[in-house]
Amino acid sequence: MSALSAPHFHNEEAAYAYVEARIWPNGAVCPHCGGVERIGKMGGASTRIGTYKCYQCRKPFTVKIGTIFEASHVSMRLWLQAIYLIASSKKGFSSNQLHRTLGVTLKTAWFMSHRIREAMRSGDLSAFGADGGVVEVDETYIGREPGKPIKRAFHHKMKVLSLVDRSTGRVRSMVVDNIRPATIAPIVLANLHREARLMTDEAGHYLAVGREFSEHGVVRHGKGEYVLSGGVHTNTIEGYFSIFKRGMKGVYQHCAKKNLHRYLSEFDFRYTERAANGVNDALRADKLLSGVVGKRLTYRPAHGLA
Repeated sequence: MSALSAPHFHNEEAAYAYVEARIWPNGAVCPHCGGVERIGKMGGASTRIGTYKCYQCRKPFTVKIGTIFEASHVSMRLWLQAIYLIASSKKGFSSNQLHRTLGVTLKTAWFMSHRIREAMRSGDLSAFGADGGVVEVDETYIGREPGKPIKRAFHHKMKVLSLVDRSTGRVRSMVVDNIRPATIAPIVLANLHREARLMTDEAGHYLAVGREFSEHGVVRHGKGEYVLSGGVHTNTIEGYFSIFKRGMKGVYQHCAKKNLHRYLSEFDFRYTERAANGVNDALRADKLLSGVVGKRLTYRPAHGLA
């Protein structure tokens, strides 16, 4: 049986019930007043599916309010299909493919994709490398910086800094304007425990900040070093960059800098919640669904409009 044969992918009432069970595990909560006691489900012939009424503030509501689904005319079952497809595709699922698969317009598919990426954004800001764990840090370059002429090396490309905690399998990435020590050091210091074992390549912007941690292992790729004794390497983060770049170049093909942080959230989420960490496709989609609350994204900021 196909994973997409489940009732909540095809029946609207089942889709609402599926979302409600995950967003309201202890019962419906009014998004207007926060009430939980005097709430009833409306069942009139003309009532929209999934509508409740709070008898404290006298206002109707659905589970969509305050989530990425708010004000969307797309059916909930199609939203759940889109979430599953994007969550289960290792290198991403393009808006063009989503448009063809779901039968929605390309503009709708693009906007749905960005809302789903917003739900993937982690609110966990806890530091990496607790109890002396190993954290690999590296940067990569992709695309082209807006307004910058093409030059040799990486100067005209967009810059991404990533951190991978080997112990937990978590990854955290961010767009940076440059790779100077003054930019890189504060980010590394803010995201790592001081007892962490830092692993980097020989880039000069890591040398000074490396002294702040219990160990700074360096592999000199320019000298043909890739794995040293004591587990000193950056192969884990290089593997993450490989998945990220194959997805960005092979699936998405183009990304504006204003939206790059959302694509990073997508790849960070899927890598952190991967099969090697005990998360299958269905569980990954459920974890994504649990992140939809409080992350409503309107069209203007998604499209970069003022």
